[in-house]
Amino acid sequence: METLTALLRNSAHDYKDNIALQFKKDGEWKGISYREMLEKVDQIGLALFAAGLERSDKVAIFSPNRPEWAIADFAIQSVTAITIPIYATNTAAQVDYILKDANCKALFVGDRQQLNVIQSVIQNNDQLKLVVLFDDLSEEIDRIVDLKQFIKLEVSDTIKEEFRKNAGLRDTADVSTIIYTSGTTGDPKGVMLSNKNFFHQFMAFEANFDIDESDKSLCFLPLSHVYERMWSYMVFKFGATNYYIEDPKNILEYLKEVKPTVMVSVPRLYEKIYAAVMDKVSNAPFIRRLLFNWALKTGKSMADKVLSNEIPGKLLKMNHKLADKLVLKKLRDIVGGDKKFFSAGGAPLAKEIEEFFYSIGLLICQGYGLTESSPMISYNSPNAFRFGSVGKVVPGCEVKISDEGEILAKGDNITSGYYNNANATAEVLKNGWLHTGDIGHVDNDGYLHITDRMKDLIITSGGKNIAPQRIENMISKDFYIDQFVAIGDNKKFISGLLVPNFEAIRSLAKFKNIKDKDESVIVNDPEVIEFFKKQIEENTKELARYESVKTITLLAKPFTQEDGEMTPTLKIKRNVINKKYKDIIDKMYT
Repeated sequence: METLTALLRNSAHDYKDNIALQFKKDGEWKGISYREMLEKVDQIGLALFAAGLERSDKVAIFSPNRPEWAIADFAIQSVTAITIPIYATNTAAQVDYILKDANCKALFVGDRQQLNVIQSVIQNNDQLKLVVLFDDLSEEIDRIVDLKQFIKLEVSDTIKEEFRKNAGLRDTADVSTIIYTSGTTGDPKGVMLSNKNFFHQFMAFEANFDIDESDKSLCFLPLSHVYERMWSYMVFKFGATNYYIEDPKNILEYLKEVKPTVMVSVPRLYEKIYAAVMDKVSNAPFIRRLLFNWALKTGKSMADKVLSNEIPGKLLKMNHKLADKLVLKKLRDIVGGDKKFFSAGGAPLAKEIEEFFYSIGLLICQGYGLTESSPMISYNSPNAFRFGSVGKVVPGCEVKISDEGEILAKGDNITSGYYNNANATAEVLKNGWLHTGDIGHVDNDGYLHITDRMKDLIITSGGKNIAPQRIENMISKDFYIDQFVAIGDNKKFISGLLVPNFEAIRSLAKFKNIKDKDESVIVNDPEVIEFFKKQIEENTKELARYESVKTITLLAKPFTQEDGEMTPTLKIKRNVINKKYKDIIDKMYT
């Protein structure tokens, strides 16, 4: 049976004492085997069943990534309920909206931080019958029980037998999860995904990728996002090990420590690594810069030969071996050594960054999709990739481009619609086709290219259509720039709001005078402003004149989710930015 419950039971049978989950406790890695994972799933599943959870009841998980997240998710599936993931960084108002919109009957809460957020929420929610905290409770709190107490509650033999008979019995077309989109505009919408949607993704992945029980993956992106969620299911399906990290900000330390062989991420991780390496090289002595450039060029020559199925000559082989020893291997060690592949999704990744990683011996397989497509619509794979594209359409999915240039998709990966929102469903699902809202084209070799989001397009007062993401990606890859937002809708030209990497610019010898100054002072320093103008000019040489950034304003504070300027997946809310910074923006055009 193609259900998530069956997936875990099969893996527990096939991989038994292999480690499924790794997590850090008191500074040491602890492992949970596949057999133990299933036992824990059944413990929580039985407790949920005994608590009265029924088919299609909604159960939310409000927690950072941790083993209990995955275990609770499978337990919810085992009672044929529906998992509602909530980002651990969401505010009380956002949590309240999702719990009420989905009519959640139960809620799993991660740690004290999330507990503090939901205490006021649950007092005003009569639909919520059960709240379980993953961490231990040291004191009694009304309406809340911790996980240890929950699974120890007395259960009759009759209920145990009934649970065993019915565990996971559901149709593959049944909704297994409702994932609320980040909502760059308006309230988030609940995307309904079924077991069938996920199993389509497993089939599509197996067609062109290889993962087995020897592999290790870092669970880095939020499990509340469909990308990491689907990928984690994949890890469990093939008996690999998922490593849960305590603080995503320390990702580089974990990469070196765990040495994952496969992993999914968003482009920002690769951009930061690339920017840090290039900055270090630019400040290195001449001989070291020369060595780096030679090694990278040699790595690219070898990669090109492999890519075109040509046999490299003896000289190239010898040079590559030396380049690898002196430079390339050290660069790979930054991310924990060799990999089968990296994956990137959620936003565009610059072609030059893909080529850089490939030259040092690391393949980043960039893909494309939405929550509504479970998520994969297309991907580059180790067997077929083209830098600058998001790959070929995955097996079992069909793509066409509308007259307006919009990407439309159809297949078993596509959602049945938005929960309790027929109007929104009708807007995106028309005649069986998902209207993605993204603009793109398919080249002659079948590779899909994304141009921009239809809603994000900037139309200047002169009538020029400009894709802001392209400009932002060029600029944000700079080591000295933390964030950049392009402005210009209905304006004469493009301007931008820029948040500096303050630590990086303070380290520059030329800015000794700002080392001890407050950020609000630094962003108004004429020399600093001029420095960033030159950085932008250098990074955007290939833009057309009408696309180039004419003026900028530096901001002392980054855009954040807490301030409503970004989604939980770190996408900019352009309408919020335009409204919130209206006075600053207007000054750039006076």
